[in-house]
Amino acid sequence: MLIAQISDTHIMRDGQLMSGRVDTAPHLERAVAHLLVLDPRPDVVLATGDLVDAGSAAEYARLRAILAPLPMPVYVIPGNHDAREPLRAAFADHLPAAGFLHYVIEGHPLRLIALDTLVPEAPHGELCDARLDWLEARLGESDRPTILFMHHPPFACGIVEFDRIALIGGAARLADIVRRHPQIERVLCGHVHRPVQARWAGTLASIGPSTAHAATLDLRPGVDFSFTLEPPAVALHHWQGGALVTHLSYVGDFDGPHPFD
Repeated sequence: MLIAQISDTHIMRDGQLMSGRVDTAPHLERAVAHLLVLDPRPDVVLATGDLVDAGSAAEYARLRAILAPLPMPVYVIPGNHDAREPLRAAFADHLPAAGFLHYVIEGHPLRLIALDTLVPEAPHGELCDARLDWLEARLGESDRPTILFMHHPPFACGIVEFDRIALIGGAARLADIVRRHPQIERVLCGHVHRPVQARWAGTLASIGPSTAHAATLDLRPGVDFSFTLEPPAVALHHWQGGALVTHLSYVGDFDGPHPFD
């Protein structure tokens, strides 16, 4: 099974630029075209939050139009820039009709569990007791290999400004739940606009890159947020029936491949 992860697409209304510089929609269009020519083609796409920039219905309509060429299922979760009700309406094909936007996808070699970490009008994330009770119940239903996917990372990545707005509420209990369920192969996150990996709670947690702009890699304390226009990428998680291996696939035209002499 091949899973593509896209994240932090930040789709805006036509004519708007992120921070006055980045037109995010063409970046996502190029990522979609990139996924379409991969061989093998991904079986599913996970979109790990901050799908749009302001949570408006118009932005979600534009997002759906950009994603429409993808023939495989695309499963979404909210980030802090998203809004539950417009997102629910735009992706009613797989999001629950009421309540938090968490759900389970069965029928694949890996079980996929989506978590809703959104705190409305706040940049940080939270998993309250109700959401964690739901997760614990779902994990108790099956010991099949499982991926959790969520927007806010539950671990500190070292970029201080992002660590201040990571998963603030419920992180300790989430770690306890994950430790008690060894079937969890990976926790996939977004939010940081960079590829990051960490050993966490007895499994591997990873952050996927943005399809558009990257957060600046600066590990010094007290540094303000900034972004760079590094080559965008998608993460490819390859389940080989016992091991989940992750690759970064950069979006763009690069010289090669060339045979080794």
